[in-house]
Amino acid sequence: MEYKKTEIEGVYVIEPKVFNDARGYFFEAWKKEEFEAHIGKVDFIQDNESKSSRGVLRGLHYQKGELSQAKLVRVIKGTVIDVAVDIRKSSPTFGKYVAVELSEENKRQLFIPRGMAHGFLVLSDEAVFTYKVDNVYAPQAEASIRFDDPTIGIKWPIAKEEMLLSAKDEHGKNFEEAELFD
Repeated sequence: MEYKKTEIEGVYVIEPKVFNDARGYFFEAWKKEEFEAHIGKVDFIQDNESKSSRGVLRGLHYQKGELSQAKLVRVIKGTVIDVAVDIRKSSPTFGKYVAVELSEENKRQLFIPRGMAHGFLVLSDEAVFTYKVDNVYAPQAEASIRFDDPTIGIKWPIAKEEMLLSAKDEHGKNFEEAELFD
């Protein structure tokens, strides 16, 4: 696997070595020893999966305080634009974001450390999105920043009118009002 640093400290794009032949393909999606050598120790405790249709936008989500989560995300069917926003006040990239296309074709993964808000937008007819987390889901610690917050300025490739949003995502807080990390 190739581990590529992004402009945000701690966020990595991971590109696996894919072995194709007449039968299909094989690749290692995660290897603890190799992951820790490049990124560090992360104790993943749960795998999650979601299925969404074109235009579904999920995010920008995070959990506050000690219940924050690091994530290792990938797409096993379809294509998404995946976004990590740095919400660590002490970071030199505070308020900046990284957007990466993840798809069943490129098999890329994105590692998102604690202290980030995260979201994705489905570009294909359907997408199956899977991710590892290092902390449990805690509704009392859950928070959401508006996907279209002008301070962050994410350039989503689908118009807002074509997006499908949950009520929670439609009514996320503005970046300046959100409870962020010190």
